[in-house]
Amino acid sequence: MGAILNLVERNLHEVQVDADRMLFHIPSSSLFASDALTGSIIDALRGPGCTPEDLIQQLAGAYDSTDVSDTLRELMALELVSDGSLLTPEIGVKRVERTAINTVVLNVNTGCNLSCTYCYKEDLDKPSAGKKMGLDTAIASVEMLLQESPDEERYTVVFFGGEPLSNRPLIEAMVDYCEQRFAAAGKFVEFVMTTNATLLTEEIIDYLNAHRFGLSVSIDGPKTVHDRNRITVGGQGTYDVVRRKAQMLLSRYHSRPVGARVTLTTGVTDVETIWDHLFNELGFAEVGFAPVTSGDISSFNLSSEELIEVFASMKRLGRRYLDAALEHRNIGFSNLHQLITDIHEGHKKALPCGAGLKMLAVDHKGELNLCHRFTGSSLPTFGNVHDGGVKQVELNDFLSQRLDRTHTGCDSCRIRNLCSGGCYHESYARYGDPAHPTYHYCELMRDWVDFGIEVYSRIMAHNPAFISTYITPRKAH
Repeated sequence: MGAILNLVERNLHEVQVDADRMLFHIPSSSLFASDALTGSIIDALRGPGCTPEDLIQQLAGAYDSTDVSDTLRELMALELVSDGSLLTPEIGVKRVERTAINTVVLNVNTGCNLSCTYCYKEDLDKPSAGKKMGLDTAIASVEMLLQESPDEERYTVVFFGGEPLSNRPLIEAMVDYCEQRFAAAGKFVEFVMTTNATLLTEEIIDYLNAHRFGLSVSIDGPKTVHDRNRITVGGQGTYDVVRRKAQMLLSRYHSRPVGARVTLTTGVTDVETIWDHLFNELGFAEVGFAPVTSGDISSFNLSSEELIEVFASMKRLGRRYLDAALEHRNIGFSNLHQLITDIHEGHKKALPCGAGLKMLAVDHKGELNLCHRFTGSSLPTFGNVHDGGVKQVELNDFLSQRLDRTHTGCDSCRIRNLCSGGCYHESYARYGDPAHPTYHYCELMRDWVDFGIEVYSRIMAHNPAFISTYITPRKAH
């Protein structure tokens, strides 16, 4: 008598796309189209457990016994079917022992010339009170990067604020320093910046273009939407100036695509209209949306009902993304584009993002924060660039909390390797604990991933060239 076979339900998830049964292999984030035999084995094992011999006999009328045995062996190798043997631990390590920091975020000025009502920056100041990072701190941050992770091939230096261009002298000094320093070390460095665009001039744009900055512009959509929250210190709406400066940027900036970053707050759920304005009217290459559900000022948080509508609107825009992809066009909907990339590349994330693992943020005092969202917060920092660098033990202890998925529900969730519990800062803001999973997103995110699987499957079936043209080249950026 053979061993009893059972489906390992926690490792498989099926999404029906027209006549096709798409099988999502959860441990590896890989997607397969089930053939008829695979589907029949899965269906048979969803009933009472049976032996391999019973299964072959059960399917004998439709399939050759050798084919059944071969397919069963493949499914057991993938650990989608088990004979009771011990399964491979999904996360081989239960503790982070070493990080490989290749990105440093320099919070170059806490001051900002705008006073956006929903801003999450806990250390934000008015321009006159802005605390600017000094050159010694910025240089020490870059040296920390090279000292902590000398074997990386590519490094990223991010300029953040406040409004980073309000400390333009530091940015230019650091670009000079980094280009010489990394070249001497035989390494590649790139620069990234998020800006509100208000301080841009033709001269600044040409400078950024010459040094191939990766740029994102904070803009919330058409005038009526943008001017609700993105206002000057004096309370005036900023849409007109941001639009004018953004159009100047987009007409002069050619080294890399420029993206728009949209913050969605209560009362703003129409993703499609915002995308249409920013992509089709203004000409941004990509538009990404960040829903606010756990901001410090609760009156700006999207309600549960609004969050449902945001995701519904994202799916409607996703249908347009799919239609365009089948015509070999990319409409720059970056939320879905990233999900398609993750599915295509089989991304398996033990942790939700690179915060602490690949990236740290430095404040004006040189303190090392988990990411730019935590500068100025009460979360303990993980060292100082002027005094010993990264506190590896404390950082690894923190990250290891998220690796442990027991008693969280995450260990059996079908999107556990794409979500990994959600954003640390979202958890911190909502639950007071950055290690706490973002449960309020769970069902919506599971549905969103199912939608992504459907979109990806349709693209692969009808225009796979879209993937090689628009997804794979992102690796080279």
